[in-house]
Amino acid sequence: MSQMHQLSACPRCEESLDSGDLFCGACGFNLSSVPNPPDSEPTVALNGAASRQAEQSQGQGRAAAQGQASSVDWPTATGAQEQDPDAPVHRPDDLPGLDSGGGELPPRARFDALPRPDAPDRPGRPEQREALGHPEPGADDYRLPAPAAPAPPPPPLVPPMPSVPAPTGPVDPRATVTEPGSAEGALTVCVACRAGRVDADGYCENCGHAQPRERDHMERELNTVAAVTDRGLRHHRNEDAFAVSTTVLADGSPATVAIVCDGVSSATRPDAASLAAARAADASLLAALPRGVHPQQAMHEAILAAAEAVNALALEPNPSPERAHQNAPACTLVGAIVAAGLLTVGWVGDSRVYWVPVDRSTAATRLTEDDSWAAQMVAAGLMNEAEAYADERAHAITGWLGADAYELEPHTASFKPDHAGVVVVCTDGLWNYAEAAEEMAGVLPPDASERPLHSAQVLVGHALDGGGHDNVTVALVPFPQPSAGGGSA
Repeated sequence: MSQMHQLSACPRCEESLDSGDLFCGACGFNLSSVPNPPDSEPTVALNGAASRQAEQSQGQGRAAAQGQASSVDWPTATGAQEQDPDAPVHRPDDLPGLDSGGGELPPRARFDALPRPDAPDRPGRPEQREALGHPEPGADDYRLPAPAAPAPPPPPLVPPMPSVPAPTGPVDPRATVTEPGSAEGALTVCVACRAGRVDADGYCENCGHAQPRERDHMERELNTVAAVTDRGLRHHRNEDAFAVSTTVLADGSPATVAIVCDGVSSATRPDAASLAAARAADASLLAALPRGVHPQQAMHEAILAAAEAVNALALEPNPSPERAHQNAPACTLVGAIVAAGLLTVGWVGDSRVYWVPVDRSTAATRLTEDDSWAAQMVAAGLMNEAEAYADERAHAITGWLGADAYELEPHTASFKPDHAGVVVVCTDGLWNYAEAAEEMAGVLPPDASERPLHSAQVLVGHALDGGGHDNVTVALVPFPQPSAGGGSA
């Protein structure tokens, strides 16, 4: 009998042991069950040989302890790892497999009945199904149903909007987009969201954004005149209007006409009133001047024609019954005619005409007098100009075109300048930011006579930069250098 290795402490509870103890006095562990350490075995294997010998000896000991419960003849490994040529390698199909009684396993449970991964046959072929006990596919397999075709999407609740091509260049925020296939102007797309339709009231049905109107900003340039109008930054619509045109006198000399009108905001339909007045006055001048009518007389008749056009609006049914209590449509008017070396102006209300010399050698001047409360106070000597225009009643007009005007008194005047200049015809939306004649001359570009449209844009921009509290409209008429001197006519 081999001598038991003497332990100094219990392997289980680490209690100190005395020489000759067979059991631990603390936990009762059987100390004889502890195997003896290997004889002269190195702790670390240098090349794996010592560790393999220890494993073989321990394996033999375990086989002896088990009493050789089985007499299976295990096969020798047929493959070897590259880093350890003596290490045994077993694959699942190298072992036939036995049950607990030592008998062979049924075909379904045997690894050697399955095809190897590197075999040419793959699962699902007849040879493999037969080896697995399934000679025919589907004998006892659960066949998965084929995937069903996807259901069609439900119809949309709202019909889709027609696709609108994306703009290739910068979008003008004042221009609406006409839908493809629709009648011109009949159906438009919102300029804000570019998705909703615009209703008859001018608002987007999708986002509610108010759409730009055609009159929010307009420009026109002819050979000898240019005009620009803008809604401004505070008003929801443009109640100003202008008309510019050219014609010939009876002797064949050219004539240029500029009409500017400002709707009275406290009246009904001021935008319609200003537009009707501008068109009527322009048409009257274009009819009278070629017949040889003097420009000042033609201007007087044009103002009367404009008044009749505005008065006619009061006879039309009011499209807004809730505003029926308001005053009749009304507006102001100012105009200028440049023909045959003569400058003729006419006005009713507080819109103005300024004269600015081209060379700026002489002072600029205002050619009209306002029909306003402030002007009356100054004319009566009750206030100076600064005090009158500082009063909150300064811009209350005393003369206008409309059915409820007290008495129509058209103002006309003719001048015969002896040098070239620029005629500035504008509403109070501009002159509020350049009231004095010298201020207007300081804002007007020096090349206004050569570039009237650009200069009109500059003036409108000046008003917008100043706050744009009102609609802004200006027309510029260059006055050519006369052939001989003259004076006021």
